Amino acid sequence: MKKLLILIAIAAFSTGIMMVQASDLIIESKSQTFSESDNKIKFNGNVKVTVDDLKVVGDSADVNMTGEQKLDTATFYDKPYAYEVKKNKKREVKANILKVSLITKIVRAEGDTQSVVFDGKNPIVVINSDVQEYNTNTSVMTATGNVTMKYKDIDTFSDKAIIKMDKNGDVKTLELIGNGRVKQKANDSYADRFFYDSSTKIITAIGDTTSNVTSDDGKKLTLKSNMQEFMQNKNTFSASGNVRVWYDDYYAIGPKINVYPGKDGKPNDVYFVGRSSISQGVRTIYADKIKMKLKPKDFQAEGNTRTVIKNIGSGDGDSSGSSGMTLGL
Repeated sequence: MKKLLILIAIAAFSTGIMMVQASDLIIESKSQTFSESDNKIKFNGNVKVTVDDLKVVGDSADVNMTGEQKLDTATFYDKPYAYEVKKNKKREVKANILKVSLITKIVRAEGDTQSVVFDGKNPIVVINSDVQEYNTNTSVMTATGNVTMKYKDIDTFSDKAIIKMDKNGDVKTLELIGNGRVKQKANDSYADRFFYDSSTKIITAIGDTTSNVTSDDGKKLTLKSNMQEFMQNKNTFSASGNVRVWYDDYYAIGPKINVYPGKDGKPNDVYFVGRSSISQGVRTIYADKIKMKLKPKDFQAEGNTRTVIKNIGSGDGDSSGSSGMTLGL
């Protein structure tokens, strides 16, 4: 009976939900042994565990027990493979080693780990990292070390990622920590930290943020600031804190901006809020509000405007060494 409970727990880990009812269970291996001195049950040779739609496959596995004879950790070795199929969805995880704590209900995949969620034959979420831990109590996965993730048309890169997924395998929230990067079609953004909420469809970037947007004609809009927010539903984004914008021969600075799409749905109208400046060649305009348009390229400045034009000409000077524009006095 003890072995049966252990194997049910092992098979259940790949779903992220501990089973509350017993299910038919099939266990296959070339050999099974129990060492009372080591407090381990060992399975060797083509180990296959099947319960309902769940399967775990590996060359060897063992289960540790505590001194109080409580279930501790189940470990699969030699590149095990776990997967679940329900209707048209399939979830799978691969790693060099898979561990599941039967006490804390945390699953840990170590070494070249990859988790994939398929819709039919199409992968909708692919996560690669050095280590992945999944907390079955909170449905939160934490991936660390060279983390890459592909979610629909979004690619992410970071040192660490914290991902909460729903029962259908879709991302509810995603947090990227350390050297974060998010790439989506012509948009490419960098920040110390990203946070995505699927319910609001908002991506928030914090800390030394940089976003690059390339238009169809090859021109690039570059935006740097302390914080940025991209609203997917409205295709708009905002930035605040030491905002700097480069586009073609424009260079603009301000405390905050809001960017709205044009008729083609791509970023086009950039509104600067607060005292800002825009430079083009030798000319710099300061104003309380600035609207910069990408197509057709132009800008408007309003409120206490001031224009500075540098190096308009030095003149020939005179015997006293003075130069520049004068009234001849």
